[in-house]
Amino acid sequence: MNIVIVGAGGQLASDLVPALAGHRVVPLPHADLDVCDAPAVRARLTRERPDVVINTAAFHRVDECERSPDVPFRVNAIAARDLARVCADLDSTLVSFSTDYVFDGRQRRPYTEDDAPNPLNVYGVTKLAGETYIRALCPKHFVVRTTGLYGVTGASKDGGNFVETMIRLARAGTPIRVVTDQILTPTYTRDVAQTVAELVRTDSYGLYHVTNGGACSWYEFAGAVFTALRLTPDLTPTTAAAYGRAARRPAYSVLAHHRLRAIGLDDLRPWTDALTAYLREKGHLT
Repeated sequence: MNIVIVGAGGQLASDLVPALAGHRVVPLPHADLDVCDAPAVRARLTRERPDVVINTAAFHRVDECERSPDVPFRVNAIAARDLARVCADLDSTLVSFSTDYVFDGRQRRPYTEDDAPNPLNVYGVTKLAGETYIRALCPKHFVVRTTGLYGVTGASKDGGNFVETMIRLARAGTPIRVVTDQILTPTYTRDVAQTVAELVRTDSYGLYHVTNGGACSWYEFAGAVFTALRLTPDLTPTTAAAYGRAARRPAYSVLAHHRLRAIGLDDLRPWTDALTAYLREKGHLT
């Protein structure tokens, strides 16, 4: 297959490239293609004639979205709409990523793909709008919701993610506060990438939840990192209200994998095993 990755360069895209070995993969970072430049996107994709377009571009600084909603709306919703139109015209499959933040977190069982979204923040609203455009405009699509992503490359140029932040703070002797009242599934980007590589070999189009298995709070996630590395920082539990962030987060956003299970791909490992694999890959564990 001929596969184009839009928004390449981040932690998820960096794991997608090796997961798609055996295909022709063209990674296009922002410097090569601005996903918000609709004419440029159409021209480049028309030239590439891809079988599959994977969109990893996103504006995901959640608190900043509350202050400047126009930027995430352009990236997460309008750009997704424009990609969907181009892919439909080219008869290409579009893969795009969404978030657990489309849910309000009020239930206490894992959310299925059939549960009604009700986002609490601007980021969730813009990602849900992007989902809706893609599902309406591009017949051959995979919309992949995931949660709590961390990867070897990191979410920014300095390689940052929650795990690395916790390790850095612990080794610096900085007191650490982490919320206990937000439950999710930390998810290794390498495992998401492998599942996506398997999905695009099928024609089972639609909406999927793709995370590692199990659930924990952010506080428990931090504790698991410290236990694995035998670190003993000054770690204190706190609440989302006490933390005082600009954007509300869902208190519970564990995602069930009903549609993966239906096509035989629900084999993602538990989050604890994925964390151990990540720590080894980063050289924190031997």
